[in-house]
Amino acid sequence: MTDASIPRYVAIEGPIGVGKSSLARILATHFGARLLLEEEGANPFLERFYEDPQKFAFQTQIFFLLSRYRQQRETAQPDLFQQGIVSDYILAKDKIFALVNLDRDEVDLYEMIYRLLSPQVPKPELVIYLQAHPEVLLRRIRKRATRAERNISLDYLKTLSNAYNEFFFHYNETPLLVVNTSEIDFVAQPRDLEHLVREVRHAKRGTQHYIPLGSG
Repeated sequence: MTDASIPRYVAIEGPIGVGKSSLARILATHFGARLLLEEEGANPFLERFYEDPQKFAFQTQIFFLLSRYRQQRETAQPDLFQQGIVSDYILAKDKIFALVNLDRDEVDLYEMIYRLLSPQVPKPELVIYLQAHPEVLLRRIRKRATRAERNISLDYLKTLSNAYNEFFFHYNETPLLVVNTSEIDFVAQPRDLEHLVREVRHAKRGTQHYIPLGSG
C-alpha cells in the first residue's frame, strides 16, 4: 500500500448489513490497494436460502466456500501483495454460517471440505471485525433493500451476531481490530472515517477494540 505502516493484506468482517463492503471500498481507494469483494450476487442459491433456509443452506454454504477459496487462492500471487489487498471477508467466516445454518451431519461434511482447502489460502495481516446491534443491522438492510435480503428477520440477525461475537472472541489467527459501528457512519461522516482510518494505521499485534462515542 502507499503507507508502509498499513498491512499489505487487510480483511474486513462482520454480519450482514454492518458495512464490510463499503469500508473495503473506502480503504482500498484511500490506500491505493486492490479491492477483493465477496461474490454474493453470483450464488444461485442465496435468494432461495433466505426464503427457505433449511432446504437450501448446504448448497448455499458450499457454493460460497468454493467461490471464496478460488478468490483467496488468486490473492497468493506475489504481484498482488506488492500493490496491497483489502478484502470484505476472510475464508474462516464460512464456519460461522455453517454452524448457524447447517445440521450436524452437514457441518461434519462441510468441515471435511474446509480442512482440505483452508491451508492453501493466505492469511490477512490485519482483520477488522465490524460490530453493530442487530436492530441497527436490520435498519441498514431495509434501507438498501436488496431482493435477496427482503426476508431476513431480526431473530436471524441476533443469532448471526451472537455467532460472530463468539467466533471473534476466540479468534487469534491474525491481529484483530474490533470496531463497534452502531453509533457511527463512516460512509456519510468524514470525521468517523478519519478516526477509523487512524485506528487501522495504529493497529498492533493481538486484539484491539475501538468503541466510538458516536458521529460528531
